[in-house]
Amino acid sequence: MTLSPPLQSFLDPSSSPLFNIVLHEPEIPNNTGNIGRTCVATRSALHLIHPLGFELSEKACRRAGLDYWPRLDLHEHATFDDFLNNTQVSPNRLWLLTTRTDRCVFDVSFQRGDYLVFGRESRGLPLDLIDRYSNRCIGLPMVPGERSLNLASVVASTVYVGMYQLLARNELGIGPENH
Repeated sequence: MTLSPPLQSFLDPSSSPLFNIVLHEPEIPNNTGNIGRTCVATRSALHLIHPLGFELSEKACRRAGLDYWPRLDLHEHATFDDFLNNTQVSPNRLWLLTTRTDRCVFDVSFQRGDYLVFGRESRGLPLDLIDRYSNRCIGLPMVPGERSLNLASVVASTVYVGMYQLLARNELGIGPENH
């Protein structure tokens, strides 16, 4: 696989999002900011499910230096059920990232537009969601007993695993001639 022309031209700006990143009640603004930057860089949408552990006003974003924030495809939802109602996403397009599973991101086949759901930094996803979507739970491989990885790192890793799969299956091009 050749990474030329440059990676920034890999998607047509008029196309649908590569992935939909869903943060369930995120607590740390720096993580959400980093995840927002990943979304902008990969043409993925960001869905935030309230309550948030920080302020998301325009003033707060300017103060934090989030100059890319206006280019972010951002959606906010009051609850997880509101998210489901607002997006009408099919359960087979949801992937819930958790440490409470033996199924790995390498064991599934991501599709363009899938919804990748991540939990709070301190607790992960609520157990009722993990139980409700147990067949859609996946995780990154880690040494047993180690603390969870940083949320922004997990999101970026998962997005790029998915992007790699799409590239390997020739469902995504990275040059201007094959969006």
